[in-house]
Amino acid sequence: MKHPVHHARVTPDKIAYRMAGSGMALTFAELDVRSNQGAQALRSLDVGPGEHIAVLMENCLEFLEVCWAAQRSGVIYTAISRYLGPEEAAYIAVDCGAKVLVTSMAYAATGAQIRDLVGPEVRCLTAGGAVEGYEQWDAIVAKMPAEPVADERAGASMLYSSGTTGRPKGIVRLQHSNAPIDSLSPIMLKLCEDLAGMGPDSIYLSPAPLYHSAPLGVAMVAAALGATTVVMEKFDAEAFLAAVEQHRATHTQLVPTMFVRMLKLPEEARARYDVTSLISALHVAAPCPVDVKRAMIDWWGPILLEYYAGSEGNGVTAATAEEWLAHPGTVGRPLFGAVRILDDDGIELPPGEIGDVYFDTGFTFSYHNDVEKTSQAFNDKGWSTLGDVGWLDDDGYLHLTDRRAYTIISGGVNVYPQETEDLLVNHPEVADVAVFGVPNEDLGEEVKAVVQLMDFTRAGPELEAELIAFCRARLSSIKTPKSVDFRRELPRTATGKLIKRLVKAEYWPAQAPRG
Repeated sequence: MKHPVHHARVTPDKIAYRMAGSGMALTFAELDVRSNQGAQALRSLDVGPGEHIAVLMENCLEFLEVCWAAQRSGVIYTAISRYLGPEEAAYIAVDCGAKVLVTSMAYAATGAQIRDLVGPEVRCLTAGGAVEGYEQWDAIVAKMPAEPVADERAGASMLYSSGTTGRPKGIVRLQHSNAPIDSLSPIMLKLCEDLAGMGPDSIYLSPAPLYHSAPLGVAMVAAALGATTVVMEKFDAEAFLAAVEQHRATHTQLVPTMFVRMLKLPEEARARYDVTSLISALHVAAPCPVDVKRAMIDWWGPILLEYYAGSEGNGVTAATAEEWLAHPGTVGRPLFGAVRILDDDGIELPPGEIGDVYFDTGFTFSYHNDVEKTSQAFNDKGWSTLGDVGWLDDDGYLHLTDRRAYTIISGGVNVYPQETEDLLVNHPEVADVAVFGVPNEDLGEEVKAVVQLMDFTRAGPELEAELIAFCRARLSSIKTPKSVDFRRELPRTATGKLIKRLVKAEYWPAQAPRG
């Protein structure tokens, strides 16, 4: 049985979760008791199978306890980004239909505002202390029996899109009702167990915010497989390397921006820590620049396992380091079904031609309360898309170029910003970059780069000219930025996704940007 309940019986004193900073930990036995009590608490709060709760917490043990309580009681749980403001968080809690919202003491200052925004239909509770107007989750849980609820069944997450191209939407992955509690995501199980080799002897280091699909999914599956998960309160490049050494981590999951930050550490800092315990490093969320990935493989060895998937759970591709080295830039081949590349008329394209990426897997999903968006994600054959653009090579490996929303149309020619971004981020002065189209009277759009520097005092016309020349020497003229602007910081989600629409909107004042 692949579930923490099994490991609570077999290895009750083994650590299931540990916080990297505080050292606070939960054994499998404790996780079993607290998730059972949490499930009983949800029933006492009138949350039944198929009904919804929302969780708004920083990375902490209570976050995972609540998720496992929902998972073993048939409850749908929505984790809300801890970086959202009160209005945005309340919108998601109401939109997902949550009967209960559980927060932590980190939200005490905004608790009253969130409570007022969600209204009386959402019952507000706080874990770890008292907040005025909130019931105490811990007090309710403590009174509950530690036995499974009578109608125990598998719950599931309903997470929201990151909102990088618009307002977040809830993603409903259609699953069988009344499934047993060990019915976990086949995609995550395939990645973690079959490809990454995760199991009871593994130490999984989780550096990303748990509210996001991939970090939460792997942290849940790791416990189901009997691994110990070490959760970082927040990512810091050098602290991550120190945590690998301290905990002898065998597995981790990162995003390309984390690679960039580690690679730009001083050489003596990188060499200070022993990371040889790592046997598999998954990475996801965005295509990894080729030079960045080569540098990581040179540093860590061929342990990187890249995969491409979305919270929609409609399909997944994956590539081992060896496969990637044979097909540089690929995000892999499909693990289920097939990947199809379609043109604007829905006609399937041959290898080498760029088009919209569709999964042909039979896996279905919907966008909560948005029939139109759901319909747009599927074609008449039942294939579904995440809105990305790419191409297949002759061996069936997928290569992504960018999201359709950010395709630049300059003089009638499609320009995909990802290639220019991947080049610029490797410049030694560049910390982060966004490339997109801005208005041009003759061409319709021209290429613009907005750059976050390692040292902002270097910003100016001289460096702008240097970066443009850097691109011109390596890219065709149509892909080269016509201008470069500088920002102290670019907006990214905590999971590493660039929120390009916020930057792009500054340059389209008379209308909403195409993306």
